[in-house]
Amino acid sequence: MSPLVTGSRTVAGPPGAALLDRARAIETALELGGEQLVPGDVDEARVVVQRVQERLTLGGDHTVVVLAGATGSGKSSLFNAVTGADLAEVGVRRPTTSTATSAVWGPKSADPLLEWLEIDRRHDLRSPTRNDGVLGSLDGLVLLDLPDMDSRERGHRAEVDRVLQLCDIFVWVTDPQKYADAVLHDDYLHQLSAHEAATVIVLNQVDRLEPAQVSACRADLLRLLQHDGLPSSSVLITSASTGQGVPELRQRLANAVAGESASRHRLGTDLDETSIRLRLSVADTEVVLAEGPDSNLAQALSRAAGVPVVLEAVQADFERNSLARTGWLFTRWRRHLHPDPLARLRLDPGSFVIPEVDRGDVRAVLGRSSLPAPSPAARSAVRLATRELTDRASVGLPLRWARAVAEHSSPDQTRLEEHLDRAVTRTPLRAPDPLWWRVTGVLQWLLGVVAVVGGLWLVALFVVAWFRLPPLPSAPVGGVPVAVPMLVLGLLLGLGLAALARVLSARGAVRRRLLVAERLETAICAVAEEQLVAPTRAVLMRHAATREALDRGIRA
Repeated sequence: MSPLVTGSRTVAGPPGAALLDRARAIETALELGGEQLVPGDVDEARVVVQRVQERLTLGGDHTVVVLAGATGSGKSSLFNAVTGADLAEVGVRRPTTSTATSAVWGPKSADPLLEWLEIDRRHDLRSPTRNDGVLGSLDGLVLLDLPDMDSRERGHRAEVDRVLQLCDIFVWVTDPQKYADAVLHDDYLHQLSAHEAATVIVLNQVDRLEPAQVSACRADLLRLLQHDGLPSSSVLITSASTGQGVPELRQRLANAVAGESASRHRLGTDLDETSIRLRLSVADTEVVLAEGPDSNLAQALSRAAGVPVVLEAVQADFERNSLARTGWLFTRWRRHLHPDPLARLRLDPGSFVIPEVDRGDVRAVLGRSSLPAPSPAARSAVRLATRELTDRASVGLPLRWARAVAEHSSPDQTRLEEHLDRAVTRTPLRAPDPLWWRVTGVLQWLLGVVAVVGGLWLVALFVVAWFRLPPLPSAPVGGVPVAVPMLVLGLLLGLGLAALARVLSARGAVRRRLLVAERLETAICAVAEEQLVAPTRAVLMRHAATREALDRGIRA
């Protein structure tokens, strides 16, 4: 209920603590929203929040009411009629000042409040004035007579606009000649329509009209007020010269003072307007991104990071090392003819146990790998997958927030490639050697030793026979020296074991490739999460927190 309705004695207003909480919520929203909120709305919101905080520190012992109107509306005369004293100079005697005049009822000093309002012309009405049948007291009322709002002096208009932002209740004084003035309706009443509960419309100087003309003017003014967004407003009929309607106006002011909540109503409405206006800059909901990138983005980043090339090198490295450990003993030297596939890419193969400071950290400092740069097709795939992430995260967001999502989900291409390269160089590309390597290697050495011993034995037997030296023991087996089966079996079994090891190496290389692929996928997904998904999610979370803070700033 409006604190100005005739007969209302009290009206529940929002507690000061609740208003402070709402103001702090708006402050939080301004900090979280940042550049994604409309700059002009942000500036106005900061002014409102500061005004609410300052006004609440002054307490609620006084109610500030302004008399505003156009030139010749008789508001200064009405000011004197309400106060019961000639405090404001009227007509040609009125000074051309750009400041307001105040009248304060009651024994409590309103100096701190008037200092905050920047009102220098003050009048204390500590002694009782005429009540004229008013129920209640006007103690605590601060009545301000403003300069003309349609004055040609810019300073007058600026003073009116400034004080109107700080007052609790508006009393708009007009007259039969200017009640339809565009300045009153377009610049003030329409703009302040949200404060209808704290608005009084006064049609003054009705003593100049016939009763029928007064009714016609009042009806037309009510029509204009409805167009201004004030459909529930009533119009008081007054005449400062005859005193008509002045007691009713005093009664409405007394009702507002008795409620002691007009200031909180005004501040609450200001916070509502501010929050609702800022709320237009955020959506009602936002997309919730899952942890980690989707498959398209992960695959695009893997190709850009050269993961297929790395996996080919890992597979070749496994086969090379496997044959070096399990291949035929007499042909292992050939592996030195082929470069190390991982060393050729300047990739540290790492180890199964990652130390606290590993070689990947050193590689990150010394330089990048020798992996080929991403192809144009790979870079395009990354841009396309990133755009898909942006589009998915921006669904339903206002333009400023959508731009923020795009900025955070599209990092610098060079920096992204550096992070991908670092992820590859830090990933261990090897695992513990398979047990069968050791077993096969021992067997190959045993067979090799047997073949070598058999061969040397045969050579010795040939030399002894050639030079007709005393014969050496030959331990014949089936009429053949034992050295022959030793040589033959050592060579044949070694070759057979090497062939079997080659088959096992090929299968093991595939398994090693899959193992390293999982590690690289984890590393690439971590880069995607850190560089793309997490920043995007942070924008969405900030958007949600901004919306929630603004919702807390709106009156429940």
